[in-house]
Amino acid sequence: MTSSKPKNVQTMKPETAAKKLDVLLSATPAEFQEGVVSRDELNTLQSAPPAWLVELRRNGPHPKQVVAAKLGVSISGLIRSGITEPLTTAEIDALKAENPAWLERERAVQKEARKEALRLKQR
Repeated sequence: MTSSKPKNVQTMKPETAAKKLDVLLSATPAEFQEGVVSRDELNTLQSAPPAWLVELRRNGPHPKQVVAAKLGVSISGLIRSGITEPLTTAEIDALKAENPAWLERERAVQKEARKEALRLKQR
């Protein structure tokens, strides 16, 4: 017979949890930033997000990986264009509406990179 051992609670730093939630750590509430997040708490935040998380995901400010995805460019493309700070949803929408030359160029680069990755995968 084997005795069951107590299950260890898996925790992560707030930075890791914020990345997994696709939010900017500095925009989260202080209690989130100062504590540790268990795997169960992360799952709860993902399945039933509190109001602050819903608002943050909707309006930002967004981390660079989310900004890049919303604009359809790579993170490197954002940096090449001079965008290094987090952007809000309104700022992202304004960029989309303006559609500057750099955005068109970076979208084309991203499209080609995806086509090449697909081509290599199909080999």
